[in-house]
Amino acid sequence: MPDPAVPPTPPVALSALLAREDLGLRQIAGPKDTNTVIHWAHTSEMADPYPYLLGGELLLSAGVHIPEAAGSGTYFDDYVSRIVAAGGAALGFGLAPVHDTVPRALVEACDTYGLPLLEVPPQTTFSGVARAVWQLMAQARHAELRRVTEAQQSLAAAASRPDPVRAVLRQLAQRIGGWAVLYGPEGAESASAGRAPDGQGPEAASAGRAAEATAAGRAAEIAAAGREPGDVVRGALAELAAVVRPSGPGTPTSATDTAAGTHLAAYALGAGQGFVLGVAAPHRDTGDHTIASVAAVLLSLLTGEHQSGSGAARSSALVRLLLGAEPEAVAPLLGSGGWLVVHGSPDAQPCDPVAAAALGAALGSPLVDLARDVVRVLVPADREAAPQPGWTLGVSAPATARDWPAADTQAARALSRARATRAPLHRHGTHRPALTDLLSPGEAEAHARALLAPLTPPLAETLRTWLSLHGSWDRTAVALAVHRNTVRQRIARCAALLGTDLDDPDVRMELWFALRHGER
Repeated sequence: MPDPAVPPTPPVALSALLAREDLGLRQIAGPKDTNTVIHWAHTSEMADPYPYLLGGELLLSAGVHIPEAAGSGTYFDDYVSRIVAAGGAALGFGLAPVHDTVPRALVEACDTYGLPLLEVPPQTTFSGVARAVWQLMAQARHAELRRVTEAQQSLAAAASRPDPVRAVLRQLAQRIGGWAVLYGPEGAESASAGRAPDGQGPEAASAGRAAEATAAGRAAEIAAAGREPGDVVRGALAELAAVVRPSGPGTPTSATDTAAGTHLAAYALGAGQGFVLGVAAPHRDTGDHTIASVAAVLLSLLTGEHQSGSGAARSSALVRLLLGAEPEAVAPLLGSGGWLVVHGSPDAQPCDPVAAAALGAALGSPLVDLARDVVRVLVPADREAAPQPGWTLGVSAPATARDWPAADTQAARALSRARATRAPLHRHGTHRPALTDLLSPGEAEAHARALLAPLTPPLAETLRTWLSLHGSWDRTAVALAVHRNTVRQRIARCAALLGTDLDDPDVRMELWFALRHGER
């Protein structure tokens, strides 16, 4: 019998359809198996419906195709056997308008071939039966989605607990009603199908291989939860895990099998380190694969951090900073090389932790800080900070750990300029004045401090922004998030304190030079 082409909806139990009092259906032949399910309802009056069936149908017929002499020959045996061969789940026979009763020969044929036969009363239309099937499917689909959603939430909550790997496994085992195990990278080596030791037959060799797989599987288990299976199931699951463990191109990421009446599944975790999630359950319900896949994703993240040590390194760096270490002392824990500080502002307010983490992932760094409406990301300098959809970004110049505070200021100013110019990204130092090459850094900084001494930090920042935007009152107001009249008042105050004419291009050039070198 061919496997039915399963539709993207849960099947309907035949018993649930029979329980619908509004239909009045009655099973009069065939096995009364509570496990019989229906994937769809189909009406046909063909004498041989085989070519038109996909499998899993409740076939509905009023017997229009039945000849008058059908009861004395093999007509009904041929008809029912073809339905069974096509994978039909059940047959519904309507009592109107052609037949007043179900033909006795049809009842006998359904009993012979094990096909459930339903009597459809005259007041029940075939379209009403089909509608009931789809209603039950919709209810089952809703229940499945609710079950999967609840499982996703509980698995995510488990991943945030103190012992996340075991917590996720416990929650998964509970949701599938079975056993969940995490295998380590060393894995269980599948026993080869070589010859049996001297004096042992094939059965002894098979038992020996199963015992070896079970022992290797136990050694590879990092954590497990749920109803622990027997050695046969345990060994089969360990061998299935070896199938999906990365071994070269073409290795599957998941696999399923059955052993001793237990459904098995193995999932290669995405960390790329050889971890495998194994699942053993006495039955396989709709949605179990989705639930196990969610657990596999969470375990991939958890084992990825465990294996690479990046999570532990970040924690160690944080602890050392809190205990008084200097940034340059802890920077090697995060990686070698220079760093960029990126400030990001979402185009759609407000920003939440999920969006902040997504920005960090897009930029290639987990070092993310969400502060009010700005996200700060510390990115390795060898990674190009590219514009991101939905974000306005300001990027600092490459900096060592000692210069991180200065780079943070650069990124903030770059973000302000990006906002004002409506650019998706602005990099600090994109336009560097050539005058900087004429003086030593010490001389330039001393000149800047002397020239800007009369200005308070807010006034100096307003003047710097105003000059960078070519004296635009509106764009400066946008960049500083103040009213344009406030900008005018501050610039007038700067001119008064400096005793100079800010409309003079030479004065503007000198002040811009000083402001650039006074950032330190």
